[in-house]
Amino acid sequence: MANWSDPQSTAAPYATAAGTRDSAAYDAGLRSYMLSVYNYMASGVLLSGIVALLFAWGGEQSVAYSVFANGGPLVWLIVLSPLAIVFAMSFGQNKMSTGTLQILFWSFAVLMGLSLSTLLLRYTGTSVAQAFFATAAGFVALSLYGYTTKRDLTAFGSFLIIGVVGLLVAMIINIFTQSTTLSLIISIGGVLIFAGLTAYDTQRIKSMYQYVAGTDMVGKVVIMSALSLYLDFINMFQFLLALMGTSRD
Repeated sequence: MANWSDPQSTAAPYATAAGTRDSAAYDAGLRSYMLSVYNYMASGVLLSGIVALLFAWGGEQSVAYSVFANGGPLVWLIVLSPLAIVFAMSFGQNKMSTGTLQILFWSFAVLMGLSLSTLLLRYTGTSVAQAFFATAAGFVALSLYGYTTKRDLTAFGSFLIIGVVGLLVAMIINIFTQSTTLSLIISIGGVLIFAGLTAYDTQRIKSMYQYVAGTDMVGKVVIMSALSLYLDFINMFQFLLALMGTSRD
């Protein structure tokens, strides 16, 4: 999950900065802000999906099959570039313009599409479609919960972030053990963790609006928020596909 500098430490809440809060204007601004986040996130997922389909078109005769079957530096570039962009955006966004972050976000979505094309070669089209629509339905429900709930999910989110670290450790261990049981546990755990993070991140993104409303930080926060939700969605999708997908072999 992508993290960035929390504006809460340097900016006053909207109500304090303005002296008084116009409830209707604030609510309208919040809806516009959240809609922008979801539009960016959904557009990024769509772009990745289109790129993945085009790259994997033709199965064993596809460009994706040729690239990943032969291995080499290009494979590592495709796999590691999205991670590099996430780190660059997360740690450098304070020094970057909104335009630069937009370019990086769309570049990230394209590179993720290239990487995700391997899923279309590994699993049947029906499995991919089922996992995608199941993820989409779950994401909408969980994000809606995170947006509407009055419960503070901060402590829950901290626990989930620790869970992500544990998940990464388990995945590294399983590279060497190749345990079917551990793979199953990782898939189930991954789905649950990123499902929870979807609700947590939505609440966090919503709460940040009061600190950036009316400032030039809004554009940056929208892009970084979309990146965070994109990562929640894609990770939940991949773990769910690993859990319920049917291999082509």
